[in-house]
Amino acid sequence: MRETTPAAPVVLDLWCDLECPDCHQALSDVRAVRARYGDRVEIRLRHFPLEKHKHAYAAAQAAEEAAVQGQDWPYIEALLARTEELGKTGEPVLLDVARELGLDAEEFDTALIDGRHLLIVDADQAEGKAIGVTGTPTYVIGDERLDGGKSQEGLRERIEEIIDRRLAAQG
Repeated sequence: MRETTPAAPVVLDLWCDLECPDCHQALSDVRAVRARYGDRVEIRLRHFPLEKHKHAYAAAQAAEEAAVQGQDWPYIEALLARTEELGKTGEPVLLDVARELGLDAEEFDTALIDGRHLLIVDADQAEGKAIGVTGTPTYVIGDERLDGGKSQEGLRERIEEIIDRRLAAQG
């Protein structure tokens, strides 16, 4: 008897700036996609800190530290809920969110000082630029790109349309 392996999930890359108010809005789309598709869709946060947001680069590094500590999405979601505060207050917010989630805030502080996650953030940003990402949020599913930075209008429907088409092609 031949074992069947389940189809690989459709991968949705969300190119995000963690200080971006539009990325905060994108969370509702991410939650809706998760609720509708479950583990058939893998949502990956990709870092694309914009120069106009002076704390976004540090926030991206902090998110990577949260991933190391096993709390990537809870941290990302908590931080995106505080984009305005991050913009005004800066790095103390990164540590506050870590503490609120019960993470090792001292390790966050050390990671921001020693730059241990810089390469991941830089690699994401370079890849984003290479595939044409110019703003955030940008959704990439396979070879299809949706720019949510221009308009959120009808975006979730377009995301679901692409996912449905890709899932149907697999099965």
